[in-house]
Amino acid sequence: MKKILLLLSSLVIFMIANAQSPKAFEIYDANGKKINYDEMLKSLTSADLVFFGELHNNPIAHWLELKVAQSLFAEKGKNLIIGAEMFEADNQLIIDEYMNDLISEKNFEEEARLWPNYTTDYKPIVTFAKEKNIPLIATNIPRRYANIVYKKDFKGLEKLSIEAKKYIAPLPIKFDANEKCYKEMIEGMSAMGQHGGQTIAKAQAIKDATMAYFILKNWEKGKLFYHFNGSYHSDNQQGICLYIKYSNQNIKIKTISTVLQANIEKLDKENYKLADFIICVPEDMTTTY
Repeated sequence: MKKILLLLSSLVIFMIANAQSPKAFEIYDANGKKINYDEMLKSLTSADLVFFGELHNNPIAHWLELKVAQSLFAEKGKNLIIGAEMFEADNQLIIDEYMNDLISEKNFEEEARLWPNYTTDYKPIVTFAKEKNIPLIATNIPRRYANIVYKKDFKGLEKLSIEAKKYIAPLPIKFDANEKCYKEMIEGMSAMGQHGGQTIAKAQAIKDATMAYFILKNWEKGKLFYHFNGSYHSDNQQGICLYIKYSNQNIKIKTISTVLQANIEKLDKENYKLADFIICVPEDMTTTY
C-alpha cells in the first residue's frame, strides 16, 4: 500500500509540474491537428518553395526560421536557396560581395539598408547561409518604388529607367482587387473611414509580385527555395504565392504561418487553413522590438 501511495504521489507531482511548465510554441497542420517538428520538416522537404510567414517581432518565429534553414540544408545541401522580404533587390550586389568575402561585414551592414532588427532577428540566418555557401537572394522591391505605387498607382512605375525596372516585377502588373488578401486591405481602410485602400493594396501587390518574380528567377527544378516574409505575404497561399501561381501552376508550395493565442494547446478555428503549418505562440511572448 505504501508503494502504491508513493507511486500515486509521484504521479500527481509529475502531472502538476508538467501542467505548470510553460511552452513557447506548438505546431499545427492546416486542420488544427497538433504535430511535431519532424513531421513538418518531412513535408517541407518535398516542396519546391517553402514560405515561412513570420511575425516580424516574434523571437520564436525567428528562432524557428533558423532551425528550419538548418534542417533543410541538412536534407538538401547545395540544392537549397534562401531568400527574404527583408532584403531589397537592388542590394543583391552588396549581398553577393559580402557572401563571397569581397567586402567586410561592417561595409555590408552599413550599406545594405538592413531592417532595424537585423542583428537579433536576421543576422543568424545570413551568417548560417554564408558559412554553408547557400545562395541568399534579395527578393523585395526597393521601398522607394513601392512608395511610387502608393502615391501614383502602377502607372508611376512606367516612368522608371530601364535600369530601375530591373529591380521590380515586369510591367504591367496583374492585380485583382477581389483576391482575399487585397480585398481585406481595401475593405479595412474603408471601414476606418480612410481613403487610399486601393493604392495601399496595390503597393502590397507590387511587393508580392516582385518577390515572386525574383524567387522564380533564382529557382530551378530540383532545388528548394526557402523564403521568409511577413505572414500576410503568404497566408492562405495568397500574396506572393498568388503571383507564383500566375506564372507556374505546377510548382509545389508549402507554407508556414505564425499566430499568437492566449491558449496554445488548441488552435483557434480562425487560424485553421492559414497555412500548411501554423506555429502557435503565446500572446504574452516577449518581442524583439
